Amino acid sequence: MPAPLIRPATGADAPQIATVWYAGWRDGHLGHVPDALVAVRTPESFRTRAADRVADTTVAVDADGVAGFVMVAGDEVEQVYVAADRRGTGLAGALLAEAERRVAAGGHGRAWLAVAAGNERARRFYARSGWVDDGPFTYAAAGPDGTIDVPVRRYVKSPLTGTPTTGPR
Repeated sequence: MPAPLIRPATGADAPQIATVWYAGWRDGHLGHVPDALVAVRTPESFRTRAADRVADTTVAVDADGVAGFVMVAGDEVEQVYVAADRRGTGLAGALLAEAERRVAAGGHGRAWLAVAAGNERARRFYARSGWVDDGPFTYAAAGPDGTIDVPVRRYVKSPLTGTPTTGPR
């Protein structure tokens, strides 16, 4: 199978992004975040959020559709998800590198992201990718009636390097 194409997301990608996001979020967050957050992270919430965030999203697409994605807002890498059947292929590393490139292209010398403290798989991945655990903090996750405080670990990476890339990798 050819390597996935990494490109900016389009509105047509949103349903598949939501599917990957919902499944991946549950894998990494159930048992590690407050029950109040789990209650509001329904499939519909991911469909809405994916559609609202297309402009911030980069996807990896192969013959089967969206295989993974990242979302970047300013200096924060907000989401990094790969479909379960594509894990272990190096795709997460390629998407994270693209997120780092986007943060650097935005003029930031340092990137950060939040990881649920109990999500050991993700924490190991970020550490292998050169990210450093900067300690605990409380992330204010958006909920329908305000925010929900989520205990997380903050990971940082600097300096960021990279040049803009386009097309397949």
